Amino acid sequence: MSIDGVNGRTSYIGTSILNIRKQLDDLTQQLASGRVSTTYAGQGANRGFALSLRAQVSSIDAFKDTATNVNTRLNVVNLALQGLADIGTSVKKAASTSTIVLNDNGQTSGQITAQAAFSNAVSLLNSQTGDRYLFSGRTTDTSATVPADVMLDGVGTQAGLKQLINERRQADQGVGNMAHLTVSSPPLTTTMTSLAEDGSSFGLKLGSISSSLTGATVTQPTGAPPAATVDLGAVNPNDGDKITFNFNLPDGTTESIALTATTTNPPPAGSFLIGVDTVATTANLQAALTSSIQTLGDTALVAASAIAASDNFFNPSATVTGSPVNNQATVPAPITGATLLSGLAGTDSLAASFAAGDTITVNGTPITFVAAGATGNQLNITDSVQTLLAKIDSITGTGTPSTVTGGVIALHGGDGASLTVSSSNAAAFAALGFSATASADPAPLRVNGPPFATATNLIGGTTANTVSWYTGEVGTDPPRGTAIARIDQSITVQYGARANEQALRYELQNIAVYAAVTTNPANPNSKAQVNALQQRISANLAPQTGQQSIQDMQAEFAGAQNAIKASTDRQTQLKGMAQTMLDQIEGINQDEVATKILALQTSLQASYQTTSMLYQTTLTKFLPI
Repeated sequence: MSIDGVNGRTSYIGTSILNIRKQLDDLTQQLASGRVSTTYAGQGANRGFALSLRAQVSSIDAFKDTATNVNTRLNVVNLALQGLADIGTSVKKAASTSTIVLNDNGQTSGQITAQAAFSNAVSLLNSQTGDRYLFSGRTTDTSATVPADVMLDGVGTQAGLKQLINERRQADQGVGNMAHLTVSSPPLTTTMTSLAEDGSSFGLKLGSISSSLTGATVTQPTGAPPAATVDLGAVNPNDGDKITFNFNLPDGTTESIALTATTTNPPPAGSFLIGVDTVATTANLQAALTSSIQTLGDTALVAASAIAASDNFFNPSATVTGSPVNNQATVPAPITGATLLSGLAGTDSLAASFAAGDTITVNGTPITFVAAGATGNQLNITDSVQTLLAKIDSITGTGTPSTVTGGVIALHGGDGASLTVSSSNAAAFAALGFSATASADPAPLRVNGPPFATATNLIGGTTANTVSWYTGEVGTDPPRGTAIARIDQSITVQYGARANEQALRYELQNIAVYAAVTTNPANPNSKAQVNALQQRISANLAPQTGQQSIQDMQAEFAGAQNAIKASTDRQTQLKGMAQTMLDQIEGINQDEVATKILALQTSLQASYQTTSMLYQTTLTKFLPI
């Protein structure tokens, strides 16, 4: 009798055992991994939803990493900004409270404090996180500034702030310390005093004159260059009568000289002696005014000059300088602000006239000449050179007014902006001293010398002769936009910064000038110089109305951090919900799986026993004994 093989006779039993065994293996793997399946195919109908949820979780994790990195950078930026704010406060306090006792280097204790503060401020502006400089704009691999000592002292052939301050002081004081002013009597007059500027862009500039002098006639400053007169006439002033001359200084501040008529001889400070007649009194007034101007030129003007030099150094401006040109007067002379833009031969007008319809284009904005009735960006052909310069300055927004001195026009661009000027009338443009298109990039401004005492205008420094303090990225777009991070699908934050932003630059330049200025202790005006400087530094480091402050910057960065926190909090909630749903699809109930495993183990054991019993069944067991 033939015997069937096991496979043939009991294949249905083996198949059942194998199925149970496979289910047991699957459940055991689920229990070990905590997941329904190690493949998406095993996840059932919700596999597509699981893929979407997993992508969402992964995206949230990536945004979280970005937020962490940006928050780290923002924390460092805020530390730097707070440090700079504290430095500004400490230097302001030093300038307000420092005693005026000069050391061997001609500086006060407050200035020594400013030197250390300046170095610290420069270090903060060069803050890094990792290999990223935070105040360099888009050039994150470049430090924001040159070293502090290079800024102050220069390097090689490049002049630093100290040298520019010295040159500017000479230019502002002028010859004989007269600050480019002349006190004289016009020809054929003996009772009139003329006070006139010499046309230079440096020194003291005439303001209004107020007088209570009996019988005197005062003519306010007019003309180009401006001049004012005081005519005592035929009647002497009375004892105690006063006249006050107001002056504008290079840093935008004002000072005044008040002179009181007196019969006391010798006259006390701030007064002039009443003579036997107005001729003698006029001579005494002129002598007192000259002496007072010289004193002002060696006190407040020195401080104002240093402030202006620091602004020129730290706040680069594009400068286009023309060639010297003459007018078409009968006896040609260098053009001035009063020279007309068009006129007949033999008059004080340009050698070649502008005509109606001509244009001068400044940084893409045209100035159009009209016959009369100019409005907006228009000029009458009968307007003066000074009117043209004012119109150009209004377009560029420069803080350094354009000038014309000695027949040379110097045009200045806006803060940190390039300057390009052209004209449709080449001949008339040449009569202004410019050929073809004139253009320049921003550069530190310095006195056009030597000699400096007789200099008339500023020029742009070059990379060969002047230090450029800011070495980061230069741009006209908002600094925050130089670093952008996406912290959510539809949300980005901007957290870039440039060290040459107004708030940072303004504080740095004021601390720098306070640290850089030295005074000759042997000069009888030394204390007045330092006092004038300290007053200006203290005022400048106070909050400036309408000007960006460090606190404004901190608020902007705080806004970015708030946006990151709000986004992160929202993402944490979304991730929790997505993970819960994902766990429901991909995860298992361990109790349920364990129960199934026990049931399958029991079933498998029963199958094994049944199979064993079946294998032991033979025909003899069914035969009668």
